[in-house]
Amino acid sequence: MRPAGRGELDSLYFDYPHFDPPSRPASEEPCPVAIVGAGPVGMVAALTLAQHGLRCVLLDNKATFNDGSRAICISRSSFHILDQLGVVARFLDKSLGWTLGRSFFRGRQILEFAMPDSANEKFRPMYNLHQQYIEAFLWEAVAQSPLIEARWQSEVVALEAAPGQVTLGVQDPNGRYDLQAQWVIAADGARSAVRRLCGLRLKGDNHEGRYVIADVQMAHDYPTIRRALFDPASRPGGTVLIHRQPDDIWRIDYQLHEGESVEEAMREESVRASVSGVLREIGHEGGWDLEWWSVYSANTLLLDDYRHGRVFFAGDSAHIVPIFGVRGLNNGIADAHNIGWKIAAVIKDQAGDALLDSYTPERRGATLDVFANATKSTRFMTPPSHGWRIMRDAALSLALTRESAGALANPRQMTPYSYADSPLTAADDEGFASGPVPGAMVQDVALADGYLSDRLGKDFTLIAFGAPALPDQPGLSVVSLPSTGAAAETYGAQEGSAYLIRPDLHIAARWRQASSEKIRKALESVMAQARKTA
Repeated sequence: MRPAGRGELDSLYFDYPHFDPPSRPASEEPCPVAIVGAGPVGMVAALTLAQHGLRCVLLDNKATFNDGSRAICISRSSFHILDQLGVVARFLDKSLGWTLGRSFFRGRQILEFAMPDSANEKFRPMYNLHQQYIEAFLWEAVAQSPLIEARWQSEVVALEAAPGQVTLGVQDPNGRYDLQAQWVIAADGARSAVRRLCGLRLKGDNHEGRYVIADVQMAHDYPTIRRALFDPASRPGGTVLIHRQPDDIWRIDYQLHEGESVEEAMREESVRASVSGVLREIGHEGGWDLEWWSVYSANTLLLDDYRHGRVFFAGDSAHIVPIFGVRGLNNGIADAHNIGWKIAAVIKDQAGDALLDSYTPERRGATLDVFANATKSTRFMTPPSHGWRIMRDAALSLALTRESAGALANPRQMTPYSYADSPLTAADDEGFASGPVPGAMVQDVALADGYLSDRLGKDFTLIAFGAPALPDQPGLSVVSLPSTGAAAETYGAQEGSAYLIRPDLHIAARWRQASSEKIRKALESVMAQARKTA
């Protein structure tokens, strides 16, 4: 919502574009992939497919980007994905990187936490950027790609599955038509039309805690640090989160009290009064403008299976996660990158269809891992009962005098999920005493001429230490590193060691002493050992 007298897209800092409906041909051939939803997740999926040479049609029922800041925190792992897709420069120029967080109880600081960071990391642990810019920067790359056809104002109203293809019924201002595709990626959000048309529903828990989120523009000199206020004077008994964004926009999330009416809380006068109280509490006495506000609940919901025949669900269409720990957007970006390279490999006849069966265990497993961590944070941020609140407040009170108790207020920020139990991940080589294990995301290292991540290819990459025997394998990039030094130490490597890195930057296998046969067999295993079967 926006203040009275301003239009729905009348922003203080962002100019929303308007996208006309498509000028489509009278008839068209089936497309390899149709993506429903042109938000961050859908566009990352489209860019991933294009990177691998695949054509796709990107559909969205809106005429512009999503309004409001919405998802604002982009993790280091997501920046690595954006870097691999060749779009990270715009994000680095605009976003605000941060490593620290502070928690306060009744006005007194009880915790300052620092997320892991070092000179070996190309990117900071977290960046703040309004979702409008996230979508705008991705859109710049999408619009420039000859392999991606975007169709705005195009709503999916029907879906019919048949052997070898899916037919989408699409309604745009020029009428209704059928679009045929070999595969469909549903990235159309929490109210997914594709999910409904497939007869599927999210399952899980709806938590009681509700938050109003408000974007405020003001000149305020507090650094880019995530702040959490527990039981503040401005919202007694509640919790407030504060994040700095570019353009002097500050995101303020404040918890509604039990029994507080959402309708009353969403009135502009109520939002202004609540925000004023928070700003006084953090010492801001200057002017400010209200930009936008909304409301959300902390839910943990997901599909039983992220694959439904030839339809794959990614982002909020597959799962709804609590915002605590900033996992929603980042989880969705990882979904899109994961399914994108796999579909491309199958369509290009590089892998068997079994490769696609790994999507659900890997990405649903990531969601369940998020639930396990985010639920702990949610119970702390929004206690589900009087008993939970008593225990939470007791822990916070203890933190006033005992520093170690402050760790209970740590929000457990997102870390990349490990695919250790994936059918694509090889058993570990027992010869390693250290280094990232199979399933984990690749560990970056600063090299003399940049970073290790700069050298990784868009397909599979073998990181070879010294001179191991290498297979003559099409599509396999090789990064040769010395068997001594910082990289070898980070990876626990010796002369002849090697790591096989997947296109989505996760480790498929590693060998203390590699051979061409070991590497060849690992690649065959990951790529389902066969050609397409359907």
